[in-house]
Amino acid sequence: QLVESGGGLVQAGGSLRLSCTISGTAFSIKAMGWYRQAPGKQRELVAHISSVGSTNYADSVKGRFTISRDSAENTVYLQMNSLKPEDTAVYYCNPRSYDGTYWTDYWGQGTQVTVSS
Repeated sequence: QLVESGGGLVQAGGSLRLSCTISGTAFSIKAMGWYRQAPGKQRELVAHISSVGSTNYADSVKGRFTISRDSAENTVYLQMNSLKPEDTAVYYCNPRSYDGTYWTDYWGQGTQVTVSS
């Protein structure tokens, strides 16, 4: 089961925090990421965090967004500050498990983030 929360409507310059918790996977969660998809656009990677805590971000969000995780709880967070109207999109959580040979991707249902100007 994968549960996302934290989306909503915020004014430009504001902040939101997304969270995503996964449970019941056959193998342990290794990497976790956040993607987003705006209307008429392809889904894009926003931020990613590895099993050892290494992070990477899309250039458009560097310095404004922070990804973090609680491995014990299989939860990943996305703190979004200084939000811009162009950040408006549906945000999807993407935890990944690894069985030693194959990766398995899980996807959340998506949470809407709307930033008004």
